[in-house]
Amino acid sequence: MAENIENELWLIDRFEAERARLHAVAYRVLGSSTDAEDAVQEAWLRLNRTDASSVENLSGWLTTVVARVSLDMLRSRGSRREESLDDGFGSERAHTSDQGPEAQALLADSLGPALLVVLDTLGPAERLAFVLHDLFAVPFEEIAPIVGKSPAAARQLASRARRRVQGAESAGETSAGRKRAVVDAFLTASRTGDFAALLELLDPDVVLRADRAAVRMGAVAEVVGAAAVAETFSGRAQHARLAMIDGMPGAVWAEAGRPKVAFDFSVVDGRIAAIELSADPEVLGDLDWHPLAG
Repeated sequence: MAENIENELWLIDRFEAERARLHAVAYRVLGSSTDAEDAVQEAWLRLNRTDASSVENLSGWLTTVVARVSLDMLRSRGSRREESLDDGFGSERAHTSDQGPEAQALLADSLGPALLVVLDTLGPAERLAFVLHDLFAVPFEEIAPIVGKSPAAARQLASRARRRVQGAESAGETSAGRKRAVVDAFLTASRTGDFAALLELLDPDVVLRADRAAVRMGAVAEVVGAAAVAETFSGRAQHARLAMIDGMPGAVWAEAGRPKVAFDFSVVDGRIAAIELSADPEVLGDLDWHPLAG
């Protein structure tokens, strides 16, 4: 009996230590403090129905449960938001007012109206993938089973969401028109082998990443630095064409109207900060794209 009580108290302590972070995850997905609290409570109920001793990573397990519950709640809504932003922010402030500095720090940036407005434009799976990966550094291998996709497709969901967030043009971001000009110039410099022009267009710390399918086609998984990325593209990208991908400028290599590789560019302050190559058929099949004159 004493051992059971001790185990129960241990489980309560562990859950309470995770509560603020779990609430932050759910709130950013759902945009409602009340719904977030419901998701966290459901995670506690499920934990009580589970043999916690068999869970190797309790923090990860709880995050997955809260994410699944939040996704189900988001999908079940008649519309993506049921509360006004003022209600959501007011409720969040009430929730954090009696918590310590650590809990309040975890939730502080959840109060930004601009972020929630932009997240509201995303589909449920996109929103979840973006929140888990970009805000909580959850690996795509763990996000994939939650959204029912492959890791590559989960990465694309987050990337698509990121493009839409960038499209909001907050401070420091590049407008869609300017981004199109930068990508077009990059493709031209790549085809002509203009190494100096490539260096001018690339951020010194630019990162080029390729998914597994692109690597099997001959791409390098990761290349870092302007010189290395310029060397990778110089004289190449002959078949890549300027395109709109999920509403933002990028590039696509297509054959017979079907994309073979998608090039996703992150442009900050007029320079390319990151390039992602996607060749996974599942990812390409979900793309909303059309070629542009360039």
